[in-house]
Amino acid sequence: MVITYCLLVLGYTCVNIPYGTLCGAMTQDIDERAKINTSRSVAAMIAIGVLNIITVPLISKFGSHSAKTGYLTVAVIYGCIFTACHFFCFAKTKEAVITPEKEKISVKVQLKTVMQNRPYLLALAGQILFGFTLYGRNADILYYFTYVEGNATYYTTYSMCIIIPSIIGAACFQPVFRKLNNKGRTASLFALFTGISMLSMFFFNAKESPAIFYALSGLTQFFFSGFNTAIYAIIPDCVEYGEWKTGLRNDGFQYAFISLGNKIGMAVGTALLAGLLGKYGYIANQTQNATVLSIMKHAFTTIPGALWIVTAVVLFFYRLNKKRYNEIVEELKNGRKS
Repeated sequence: MVITYCLLVLGYTCVNIPYGTLCGAMTQDIDERAKINTSRSVAAMIAIGVLNIITVPLISKFGSHSAKTGYLTVAVIYGCIFTACHFFCFAKTKEAVITPEKEKISVKVQLKTVMQNRPYLLALAGQILFGFTLYGRNADILYYFTYVEGNATYYTTYSMCIIIPSIIGAACFQPVFRKLNNKGRTASLFALFTGISMLSMFFFNAKESPAIFYALSGLTQFFFSGFNTAIYAIIPDCVEYGEWKTGLRNDGFQYAFISLGNKIGMAVGTALLAGLLGKYGYIANQTQNATVLSIMKHAFTTIPGALWIVTAVVLFFYRLNKKRYNEIVEELKNGRKS
């Protein structure tokens, strides 16, 4: 199973990196890129919402005699849909941006150029924090509802309450960006309010104050979805900045490094949670001690909330605004470098 899972993650990464770079290859217009990323994020949130609703019933339907068969059948169906959608996407997408003639460039040279790309470094720091916070909290969610709230079924209600806010939040990225004219500051704003909403959840719970708890959950997801759209919209613009700054355009390398940063954050966040729970006496399917319950609650509210605020501070210093970006693109088109 471990080998199969590793192959799955490897295959996903091999597909996700070229898919992620498509936006930057389709247009250099910063507003069009915002629209593309908004559409991508909204569609993803709709798909996630649909899958959250239909997956368990499908597993029950196909696994009436064996849960294993149900999981396998649903996984195969989703895999076929995934493959068909990506074949269609890559077949029908037109890359309109003219890129320099390809040449073999060493990893060392690419790393050196990346280190000179300040907007990209800020985006990379944001992605590492994003991965650490998001996946660490996601790993804790079921523990939180099962042991802190005392009822794992609350997770279903929670999941339903965040579907619509996810879609609306993703759609709100573009109008907020239009007001601020800076994708980094837009991401910073969404991250700040994600953190504030998450910190507020510490004072409420699903059992005693369900209305406020689920309202705050929806609000948190609304701001998170706006951030999620904004942080990925930043990356293509950093490619132009890097080309202008160093003369080297390396879309794939930059996106791959962003993906690596996100996965490093994910690995550290999930491992840290598991380590802390193990150290302080977590025992599966048993009543947990006060320290373990405290870790679970803080890992769901205050710790990620504080880290979201740190992320907001980091991205506040992203200064590649719409005006400066357009000037850079114009210089690149005219063959001038600074």
